Amino acid sequence: MVSPDLLLVFMGALAVVYALPGPDMALVLQSSGRKGMRHGFAVAAGLAMARALHVTLSACGAAALLQSAPWLFTAVRLIGAVYLAWLALQIFRAPSGDTDASGEQVASDGGIRASVLRGLLGNLLNPKALLFCSVLLPQFIRPAAGAVWTQMLELGVILVLFGVVYDVTLTVAAKRLGSYLSKHRRVRAAQRWIFSGAMLGFAVRLSIE
Repeated sequence: MVSPDLLLVFMGALAVVYALPGPDMALVLQSSGRKGMRHGFAVAAGLAMARALHVTLSACGAAALLQSAPWLFTAVRLIGAVYLAWLALQIFRAPSGDTDASGEQVASDGGIRASVLRGLLGNLLNPKALLFCSVLLPQFIRPAAGAVWTQMLELGVILVLFGVVYDVTLTVAAKRLGSYLSKHRRVRAAQRWIFSGAMLGFAVRLSIE
């Protein structure tokens, strides 16, 4: 078991990392604000699955493989950048959409499964997320405290759950944004420019770093 003191430090580090602007945050806010809370929750579910896979892969040594094979890291990074650029284009080209009885916008570019897939691939195709797990988690593992795999599992579960709580909070907060956008066409158009531009910026940054 990881000691309570280390857990507090670990959760503090996660809070800082999750608060930093990035493609995950942009996806949650854009999906929630334009399509409604259900799609925001779906993106959050996809992100949670991707983070769980990253934790599993880092425990299996996949991050070490990426570091030892620069060409593989570059390939995954470029694929991820292309996918983020594609998402930016989809956000920009998305129609304004109608609203349903609950005030949520009816998405015309895919259902709940599509939103889950966007969250899953958006995070999974970012090799830096895998390297982040492989670098951060071992810092809080102490062999003397018990089996390494149980500590890795404990930290991984906390990482995923912490992300779920954060993404759900963003989704609920973005609900008001969605209600406002549904009444203001110009602001809704500006929102598409902002989120598509942000996503394209993340794609460029991922491709050159």
